[in-house]
Amino acid sequence: MNYEMQPWELLQKKMIWNQLSFIHNKKVLDFGSGYGISANHFAVNNEVVAIEPNEEMIAGHIIENQYVQLKGSIDKLKEIESDFFDIILCHNVLEYVDERIEILNEFGRILKARGTLSVVKHNRNGRVMQMVVLLNNFEHANDLLNSKNGYAKDFGTINYYEDEDITKLCNAFKIKGIYGIRTFWHLQQNQEIHKEKEWQEKMFDIETKVSQLDDFKSVAMFHHIILQKN
Repeated sequence: MNYEMQPWELLQKKMIWNQLSFIHNKKVLDFGSGYGISANHFAVNNEVVAIEPNEEMIAGHIIENQYVQLKGSIDKLKEIESDFFDIILCHNVLEYVDERIEILNEFGRILKARGTLSVVKHNRNGRVMQMVVLLNNFEHANDLLNSKNGYAKDFGTINYYEDEDITKLCNAFKIKGIYGIRTFWHLQQNQEIHKEKEWQEKMFDIETKVSQLDDFKSVAMFHHIILQKN
């Protein structure tokens, strides 16, 4: 059975895809592709390769449009020739892996010159907001404020890192832009309203408007970082 997205996840994907709307007729790698939602989306008019280590996710992946699905992790990156891809997507992956530096170095190797790396990552401040406002979990909020790591039920420990850490860990890249993702949605306690089409459209509109404003980015749940290979 194919994976079915929740409304909040669809909003997040739509925002990210909108920010990556320049991707056409490119060679794209989706590293940590999960259920293949983004790989399937970009496969409409791109040549896409997806890499995912989780067998259950691969078994339920979406493949309405043709793309190559591989099972593996950094081992598969090492098999790819240098300067091969135009675009690399790495969404909510780097905070869960131990080989962060090694993976970034492989990205720098297999990405073409001036190619684009799209990284989506947890933002600690946004998680604190969610813990306090939505979940009333003051203990974990204080832990996060004290620089402790978080935890995700499906993926384990969230090893938070700063946006600029990517370029510090791998000097092959420079940051071209940063967007905030899910600034307001994750604070809405009325779960039923999430399902209403009109509400979703209004939320998408206002989330898009604030996604590049620094004051709002600082408390967004996720950051979308667009990097370019030097």
